[in-house]
Amino acid sequence: MQHGLVCWKCGADLAALTLPLSRRDECARCRAELHVCRMCVEYDTAVAKHCREPTAEEVSDKQHANFCDFFRPRPKAFLPPDTAAVDSARSELERLFGKR
Repeated sequence: MQHGLVCWKCGADLAALTLPLSRRDECARCRAELHVCRMCVEYDTAVAKHCREPTAEEVSDKQHANFCDFFRPRPKAFLPPDTAAVDSARSELERLFGKR
């Protein structure tokens, strides 16, 4: 079954998994738990408690499996790290202090 899900932590394709995801499902590549807030369509860092579902109980650890009944997996949950900012800072430090 094609559902377009990828791991929230490493971006690996999760097409081999069937829906609904169980609380114990893990990414085959990085072993990250998948029934987590970071993988949910309701996850949003711009709102209180990082969840758009107003009646959901607060989950303190957004990266570990939980029992939330509102969990629905979000396609494109993986956000690649912003390496441009790191590279820019590194270049600026090398310019200021010289490369060793």
